[in-house]
Amino acid sequence: MASLMYYDVILKPVVTEKSMADMAAKKYTFLVHPDANKTQIKEAVEKMFAGTKVAGVNTMNLDGKTRRRGMTYGKTAKKKKAIVQLTADSADIEIFAGL
Repeated sequence: MASLMYYDVILKPVVTEKSMADMAAKKYTFLVHPDANKTQIKEAVEKMFAGTKVAGVNTMNLDGKTRRRGMTYGKTAKKKKAIVQLTADSADIEIFAGL
């Protein structure tokens, strides 16, 4: 597999009640590429959002759910979620500012 560039690592932000409550503590949740590791996620956040400084990254792998359509069974795609903790003196991520 080819190496991931920083703009391929972060797929989209997760907007839920829990992730919005965590923003007060400077924790931001993203869906990331399943092959990305914590170092790549940290680098991607610091490059994509100017002025941010990452203190830590927690990741979790989410398996695909089993779905049924008639008599046929299948699975949805697996995902990876990352919760990024910013330092106290870091700038906020502007993508979440209007939410």
